[in-house]
Amino acid sequence: MPKKDNFTSTLSNKLKTGVGGGVARAGSVEEKMVEKLKCLVLVGAGALLGSLSTIALLNILSRRVAKQIVPAKPIGSNVKECISVSNKNIGSAAGNRMANLDLLRDEIVSEHLTRNIQFFGQESQRKVTGSFVVVIGLGGVGSHAASMLLRSGIGRLLLVDFDQVSLSSLNRHSVATREDVGIPKALCLKKHFQSIFPECHIDARVLLYDASTEEEILSGQPDFVLDCIDNIDTKVALLAACVRRGLRVLSATGAGARADPTRIRVADLRESINDPLSRSVRHRLRRDYGIEGGIPVVFSLEKPKAKLLPFRGPNGEEENPSDYQIVPGFRVRIIPVLGTIPAIFGQVMASYVVTQLAGINVQMEPVVNLDVDLYRTLHQRLIEHEEIVYGTSSQVQVDIEEVMYIVKELWHGRTCRHQIWFLIALKCLTFLCIKRLSRWDGTKPASLSNLIPLKFTEAGEHESRTLNEIKENEPVFFRRVTSVLEQVKTDFGP
Repeated sequence: MPKKDNFTSTLSNKLKTGVGGGVARAGSVEEKMVEKLKCLVLVGAGALLGSLSTIALLNILSRRVAKQIVPAKPIGSNVKECISVSNKNIGSAAGNRMANLDLLRDEIVSEHLTRNIQFFGQESQRKVTGSFVVVIGLGGVGSHAASMLLRSGIGRLLLVDFDQVSLSSLNRHSVATREDVGIPKALCLKKHFQSIFPECHIDARVLLYDASTEEEILSGQPDFVLDCIDNIDTKVALLAACVRRGLRVLSATGAGARADPTRIRVADLRESINDPLSRSVRHRLRRDYGIEGGIPVVFSLEKPKAKLLPFRGPNGEEENPSDYQIVPGFRVRIIPVLGTIPAIFGQVMASYVVTQLAGINVQMEPVVNLDVDLYRTLHQRLIEHEEIVYGTSSQVQVDIEEVMYIVKELWHGRTCRHQIWFLIALKCLTFLCIKRLSRWDGTKPASLSNLIPLKFTEAGEHESRTLNEIKENEPVFFRRVTSVLEQVKTDFGP
């Protein structure tokens, strides 16, 4: 009996121990499963909250952007419909409201412009983002200027151009692609700009600037106007209108046929040299509007390396370009252009405007003209001679810069009669032969197209004869001088 009791007792203890160990192990597994479930629940809850917050943020941003910009209408094959919509003054009230908003309070805008803010300071950058700028002419120069104005945080832009993107303009345009060929340049820029800085209010107008569209384009008191037009008549009219309205304007001169970026300058229109477009604009502004200067321009000191290429019609033969003009007065011949130069012109314009708007005074490199005293002397001698011979200098219609044009551009530093060198370089330019500018036709005013360089002895003899006598006795000389003076009409217009 004792043995049996011992066996029963031992078996009972083992059973108890086995059952207890199994229960302990089961409890351990359950605890691990609970921990895993807790982790999964936490991860799922975090993902759900993240998704909900992302959706909420996107909804807020989309509503904010929708309030600030006018959605771009898809640009399809019906370009006329796009032009019609673009020319309506849609959203102008919204644009005025945008000018009063402080865009820098927006975290996204503030981060976008953080480098500008670090450069200018918060208050100066706020002046930039609160500004309204008009850009007229959106080709190689204008598109790059407008692009950098946008990226610099200009709050409101008016983009104006009547022309369309062409395949040949892609070598110098800031944003256009092959898909944009045939689309109006203004609408092309607006389409791309809305994805770069959607907070900017952009108004695109497919218009040609003239007297009939002046009010539509220049109204609203813009803080700056950028003239990027390459047509003389339109450029002169725009600049005169800006002066009359008291608007700040920056004008771009000729960027074609040049290759040296180190010679690009910003100066008063009176100081721009070696640029035929500047010369013509100066002449027309003074003649037609009495404007002598006071307009800053971007120009190159480099002389053009090429001229307008001849126009060839569909048959490959040279033809009259005016026969193919869509818009009267606008060129149809081709100016050779190295695409980098108009791009740099546009960047210079944007930099000048942004720093002006921010109130930062940047000292531009001065334009040095070492031989100006020489031409000033010639101009003074012309005035004195006119007073002696004609009793008044009121018919002198040239200034010092135009005297320089007559001597250097028309006659290349030589007298008109014997082609003797006029200037010689000896530390500085001095006179060698030419002593006076004289009227070609004594019955007409002393204008660009009626002045010739002569020595004193030649001038006296010339003024004692009539043009008919010269034509009869010296027909070769007469034809040569007449041909040179005809160039003035080409350079300056009638």
